[in-house]
Amino acid sequence: MKKTIYTKKHELLCSELRKARNAAGLTQVDVAERLGRPQSFVAKYEGGERRLDVIEFIGVAEATGFDPAEVIRALTGKPGKN
Repeated sequence: MKKTIYTKKHELLCSELRKARNAAGLTQVDVAERLGRPQSFVAKYEGGERRLDVIEFIGVAEATGFDPAEVIRALTGKPGKN
């Protein structure tokens, strides 16, 4: 299995994280401050240079205000709750 950082799903994840941040009206600096991390941390995971572990992903969801399950559904192609 090739490294997940170079897959289409990883690209989709990065895109979904950027969309969620933009939809919340936040800058990378805003999210970084909420996470207690440098802006470069946000730039690297949004740009696909860095992977997030599940705990970091949940932290980003909380800092940005999106439902992490919705992003996972987008990655798996599963429909959401109605």
